[in-house]
Formats: sequence, structure tokens, C-alpha cells
Amino acid sequence: MIIEPKTRGFICLTAHPTGCEQNVLNQIEYVKQRPIKNGPKKVLVIGASTGFGLASRITAAYGSNAASIGAFFEKPPSEGRPASPGWYNSAAFETQAHKDGLYAKSINGDAFSNEIKKQTIDLIKADLGDIDLLVYSLASPVRTHPETGERFKSVLKPIGQTFTDNTVDFHTGEVKEISIAPGTEDDIKNTVAVMGGEDWQMWIDALKSAGVLSEDFKTVAYSYIGPSLTEAVYRKGTIGRAKDHLEATAFKITDALKDINGQAYVSVNKALVTQASSAIPVIPLYISLLYKVMKEEGVHEGCIEQIERLFNARLYAENLELDDAGRIRIDDWEMRDDIQAKVLELWKQATTETLPNIGDLKGYETDFYNLFGFKVDGVDYDKDVNEMVDIPGLQE
Repeated sequence: MIIEPKTRGFICLTAHPTGCEQNVLNQIEYVKQRPIKNGPKKVLVIGASTGFGLASRITAAYGSNAASIGAFFEKPPSEGRPASPGWYNSAAFETQAHKDGLYAKSINGDAFSNEIKKQTIDLIKADLGDIDLLVYSLASPVRTHPETGERFKSVLKPIGQTFTDNTVDFHTGEVKEISIAPGTEDDIKNTVAVMGGEDWQMWIDALKSAGVLSEDFKTVAYSYIGPSLTEAVYRKGTIGRAKDHLEATAFKITDALKDINGQAYVSVNKALVTQASSAIPVIPLYISLLYKVMKEEGVHEGCIEQIERLFNARLYAENLELDDAGRIRIDDWEMRDDIQAKVLELWKQATTETLPNIGDLKGYETDFYNLFGFKVDGVDYDKDVNEMVDIPGLQE
């Protein structure tokens, strides 16, 4: 079939298997040139199919020859209906990994559930024995608690007062004012339940109880802080409370891993175009201005560049630098004073008319479509493609 992008708001409803494959191959080639000294060898990535999670799996596999298990929740294809992009990404990664002699298997299902945790543990026991790294990169809007059955839904809202500022519709380029009503206590509770650290800790507890964590085991989860421009709706909003909880959980996990000399970290990453970030008001405008400045300064990074630098210059470096709150900061280039000063100045100038010149809306739009396998260089989108792609290492 011929697959074209079909969008609704910040979601693309279709995905292109060849475009997703090319995206994955490009990331693999990038990492191959940058081997990791003393990197991980047996890795589990929770949320392994897109964005930072996919980049983490690729970096571990091709930077350190690591065996990898990926857990994710993706929609398979059906006749005449493409799969979700994470399905095609995972298929491309595993196909290439197997060609290159790397162990790679995947589990598709609700990673919040006890069933998926058990299935993953059984696979580790059967094939790897143990793991030395767990990357927690789960981004989901809803969570059903595995013990109580309660369903939580996260929201992106400020706390305390209505937030009003500009945002951009990146499909049309229109800069417009948006107002978001403050979240309630229930909103905060729900968002923390979905995006906080409870499930990360539950994964670690289950894996440790099963005896499948190696000596000197590491685990890392991803967070974001961002500038004052976005803090009302992000870091000081409902999602910020969840990130606070996630970061506090790292210390609890480290305490629980003392007997195996284990360590849990939170990495504060750069603002990037992901399916999750596209849904956050204000963030698309901020990113389009940030991209312009960082590209001009020669310090722009995408997901794969960020995660490769995280592994090579932080997580597996001889001396791991942490901030005052005990976090890894790989957002250091984004948060440079000179970068932020330039973004703030451009923010004041941003209108529908000026944004094409002062921002990188084109770059934002391209990155968004790339997430779904569209607008990828070297792909012929007029060519008929087979939507029925299998993930070779998928466990039933």
C-alpha cells in the first residue's frame, strides 16, 4: 500500500515502515562510530520503541555490543492498516541486530502490569541470567495499578493558577495565546501515579526479588526540567510533581540496591520533539526557538546524540558528575545561560509572521514527521510498501 501521513492535532495516525526503518538505521550508524568503554552488556529497556527509549536500546546494543530486551506497548499492523511507529522501529532494530549477531528480543504489552513484569523476568532467566542495566523510559498517558486495578490518567496542567502564554500550531505555523486552567489535587495524584516513580520501583523490586540483577547493576530513568518559560506548565505543574516523585524514587532504589552495589540515577534530558512533548502546550514554540539557537551554536542534539553522550560522557564515564540534587544533567547545553538568553529574546518577538525567520519551525515539523517514518531523507514515499511487518524477536 501507499502510506501517507494523516494527522489529528499532535498525533499522526499512520506510520511508514520504510521510513521508520531508515530512521533506526541512521541511529545505528551514528552509534557504531562511538563505542562505549566499559559499557553495559545485558540491558532491559522499558519503553524501548520510540524516542529516548529506542535511542537507549540502540546505544547499548551498538555502542557496547549489549544483549537487549525491549518492553513496549505498540499496535501491530493489520491488512490495510499500518502499525504504530514503535512497532516498525522495533522490527527494524531487531532485524538489523539479528543480522549483526546481537541478542534482541521484545515483549509487547502493558509494562505497568504484573504479567509483563513476570514474562520479562522469565525471559531474562531463560536467556541472559541477569541484567546490568535497566533503562526506564515509559511515557504513557494512563496507568492501571497492578495491585488495586485503579485507573489513573495524567494531565498537563499548571498548579495554583491559570497559565496563559503563547504556543504554536506547528502544522499551520500560527502563534496564538493559550490558557490552561489549574489542576486539582486529584489531577496531581493521577499524574504522579502515572508518571512518577512507583512503577520504576516496582520493576526494580520484582527484578531484585527474582535474583536477575547483576553486581554493580545500574538503572536510569529520564526527566526534564526546562527553563522559566515553560516551568508553570511543566516543572511547576502536575507533570513536574510526577518528575519530583520520580527523582526522589532514585534515592529509594539506590538504598534498596546497596547489597549488590547497585545505583539508580535520573538523567535530566534536553527538550526534544517526541510524541509526548508535542502534546504539551507552549513546548512546540519553545523547541522551535531553541532548535534555531542551538543549531546556530553548533550544539543541537537529537535523541540518539543525547543518549550516546549520556552513556559515553556520563553513565559509563570514569567520573560521573551529578548536580546538587543528585541528578545527571545532559540538558547542560540547552540550559547554557547564553542559549537561554537568546531563546528568551526570540520568545518576545515570536508571532505568526516572525516565527519562520526567528525559529526553526521547519526543523520541528520534520522531526515530528520523522517520529512516524515520514519526511525521512532517502525514502521513496510514492513506492508501494508492505505494512505487514513482523518483529523477529517478539515473544508471544
